[in-house]
Amino acid sequence: MKKFAGCPAPCGGVPGEPIYVLDVALHPAGDALAASCSDLALRLRDRVTLRPVGEYRGHSGRMCGVTFARARPNLLYSASEDGTVRAWDVRRPGAAAQLFRADPTHSFCSFDLSCDDSLLCAGTSMNDEESLLVFWDSRKPGAAPLGAYSESHSDDITQVRFHPRDKDRLASGSTDGLVNVFDLRRGTEEEALLCTCNGDSSVASVCWAAADGSRLLCVGHDEGLRLWDLRRLDTERPLAVFSCPDVRGLEPMPGGRGLDYLVGGAWLEAAGKLLVVGGDKAADVQLMECDGDGLRLLAVLRGGHAATVRCFVWDEAREALVTGGEDAQLLLWKPGREEDNDNSPGLELKWKPREKVQIH
Repeated sequence: MKKFAGCPAPCGGVPGEPIYVLDVALHPAGDALAASCSDLALRLRDRVTLRPVGEYRGHSGRMCGVTFARARPNLLYSASEDGTVRAWDVRRPGAAAQLFRADPTHSFCSFDLSCDDSLLCAGTSMNDEESLLVFWDSRKPGAAPLGAYSESHSDDITQVRFHPRDKDRLASGSTDGLVNVFDLRRGTEEEALLCTCNGDSSVASVCWAAADGSRLLCVGHDEGLRLWDLRRLDTERPLAVFSCPDVRGLEPMPGGRGLDYLVGGAWLEAAGKLLVVGGDKAADVQLMECDGDGLRLLAVLRGGHAATVRCFVWDEAREALVTGGEDAQLLLWKPGREEDNDNSPGLELKWKPREKVQIH
């Protein structure tokens, strides 16, 4: 890793802009839900009623992600364009409980926390012909970064995703069109780089998939979608098990309209499905399953949002979906049984918005 130290200068806020819900995260054991918003506020909500529980402010630039710790679920992490990662104690209001900084010139546009809570990683925007993956020991707030990878991407690093079970496995995506997979147990950056997958366009999101996390879903800013099987790395078989350069060109799936955009994906452990969420100009939300045979429509969520959906999170325990959008709304969706589909699994039932709140 490249070694460096320093602290960032603050960057400007976004006064006067409409409030977008940028990202959502669920408490791993409790009843809280966190939403990062474009007005620089981190809002804590009850995950069942969506009523306000708390609010945190401190970032001076737009946030690029939010996640709860698993072993220490009282800690909520957020990263920002202001060049900081902050940990908030959800048991009490006030300033951030922990602060992680890097070089003053760095602006973050992605971050994640390893599955054992030990390692933080943030991806930077391109600066002075360099984009970095910066690492910290999460148990040492205020300490200098452990180091950084600087050679694997040549543009903004838009996604950082740790493997859900392997604390040393990391995937990163960039506007350079590449998705890299690293084994952090290895020494140098070059040795740690296991493979590079070509997304053929700017990467918007990356998601680990399959029961053992052996597949990787990539969604592009041009609404392309690719599903790679990393078990094929040492074979002659192609990595891609499904690829669509632009889902807007697909024929509408039975029961739904054509897709206008993709939000992202999530592996649903209990259902054993890779869920892909997309939407259309009518503000309908489409839930799809993705596998080697392509996309299959599971449900259409109507009557909720009035603008583009920016983020979602699947609540496995309650079989519910939370979505946030450019209409400054958080919605909680639950499937409702109908006479003609009583025997269908939950994802294939008619979904209705059960709770709906406007962010102010």
